[in-house]
Amino acid sequence: MKLDYQPLQRDLTEVGYIPDDALAMALCLAVGLHRPLLLEGEAGVGKTDVAKALAAVLKTNLIRLQCYEGLDATATLYEWNYQRQLLAIRAHERDALPAEAVERQVFSEDYLLRRPLLEAISQPVSPVLLIDEIDRADEEFEAFLLEILSDFQITIPELGTIVARSIPYVILTSNGTRALSDALRRRCLYSYIDFPDERKELAILRARQPRIDGQLAGQVVRFVQALRREDLEKTPGIAETLDWAGALMGLDIRSLAQDPAAVQASLLCLLKTEADLKAVPREVTARLVGRVA
Repeated sequence: MKLDYQPLQRDLTEVGYIPDDALAMALCLAVGLHRPLLLEGEAGVGKTDVAKALAAVLKTNLIRLQCYEGLDATATLYEWNYQRQLLAIRAHERDALPAEAVERQVFSEDYLLRRPLLEAISQPVSPVLLIDEIDRADEEFEAFLLEILSDFQITIPELGTIVARSIPYVILTSNGTRALSDALRRRCLYSYIDFPDERKELAILRARQPRIDGQLAGQVVRFVQALRREDLEKTPGIAETLDWAGALMGLDIRSLAQDPAAVQASLLCLLKTEADLKAVPREVTARLVGRVA
């Protein structure tokens, strides 16, 4: 099988995600070899958007599992619809059915609530399975996940073993809040996503906000690039850049030097903590605007 990352890179660009060569190659290999891909990088660099863009390019479903501390297998696999089961049991009691027949009825797939992992392997066409922020989950869940990614089958005691109808394309993301196991890293392909440089971020902005004035687009990107070098608690990501650009367009601002008060007020799109808002007063904003406008 011949693998060529450039067509995939073009397709991703067309749906609004602009990957560099390394990420495009990683995605190409992940799809071509059907291997999980681990994406690491700081919050806000666009890791989650990679999975969304890949699903759009492949024209398949995106199934997302958001990880958090205390996440266990039950929350990711399945649970029974107890309310429907109870109603069915009461209805069958009136019909005087044998207990065994009632049990077979209520423990059927009609009463099964599929959670992300079971839903992913139940699709007729391979979906993109996004396991978001795996570093937030416990190590025990990480070990459980390894087993699922190896076998792509799930055993439900009441139904038996469910084997994947199709193997999902798996994207895992991590913000690096804890070290991941060597076993998980060995199982996955790997790519690191950093904040984009000025050229790439400008291309992203123009792709997502095609109506933005060229002068304003350049100023917005240069300002955000400079802002990221300030001492902030939460560095603004690409999503914040896009939000700020949209806000400025809505305020009919075509240059950052046009309305200093409005620009200052709009920084709430970029700065998401009280400390960061205080760290970028009017004087700092004026200094940054002076560099880019």
